[in-house]
Amino acid sequence: MEKLLETVTYLKNHGIKEVDFGLILGSGLGELAEDIQESIKIPYQEIPNFPVSTVVGHMGQLVYGKLAGKMVLVMQGRFHYYEGHRMEVIVYPIRVMKALGCHSLVVTNAAGGINEGFQPGDLMLITDQINCMGDNPLIGPNWEKMGPRFPDMSQAYDLGYQQKIKKLAEKQNIDLKEGVYLAFSGPTYETPAEIRMARTLGADAVGMSTVPEVIAANHAGMKVLGISCITNLAAGMQQSLNHEEVVETTQQVKSTFSCLVKEVLMIL
Repeated sequence: MEKLLETVTYLKNHGIKEVDFGLILGSGLGELAEDIQESIKIPYQEIPNFPVSTVVGHMGQLVYGKLAGKMVLVMQGRFHYYEGHRMEVIVYPIRVMKALGCHSLVVTNAAGGINEGFQPGDLMLITDQINCMGDNPLIGPNWEKMGPRFPDMSQAYDLGYQQKIKKLAEKQNIDLKEGVYLAFSGPTYETPAEIRMARTLGADAVGMSTVPEVIAANHAGMKVLGISCITNLAAGMQQSLNHEEVVETTQQVKSTFSCLVKEVLMIL
């Protein structure tokens, strides 16, 4: 609580006040933050108790301001388990958002397509998730002021938000896919056998993030909307995998992605 208070006080002193929506922008998707009006940008390394993002395609800064008529606090780059961060560190920004009054979280990521009906460049509405990371950010003493010991994950992704974005995508003629997101710890890409296992478990897309953040948001009583950018087909479905392809594909769909996120913020 002392660390959280220190962080929140620092951010408020630097102009960050009330927040409606928190946004987490995944690999290659950070340019959406450039559309924020009257923005305040603070590098992670300057924020007390914040770690630093080390992944290519992640800017590593908080951006605050108005986007589509809402006051937003955007993470241009997230923290990953495979970078060596503890789970409590990965979800610390979510708790900061909540302390600043944030009622909802929009999470985005770059993901590998498992569903055989997906193609690179597709956008997928996340309807549910599977935690295969081998850890959980709520392990340990419960923070009662933040949320309950045993939070309900029956609707990890808000059903009302899902309905609104689906109607919006249909109106804009965007072929928005739907599916379950499964997270492994990384940093290795999955083996073909692991992808077959994930498909058997009911996953449509796979990645190395998002799940801890969504758990923490639900624990804190925040509503969540999730969107994956399918940047490649998963192991065994194409010849090879690399991070450069991930960033390149997000660049191709960034216009559609940005438009969809901004339009949905206007109606949430």
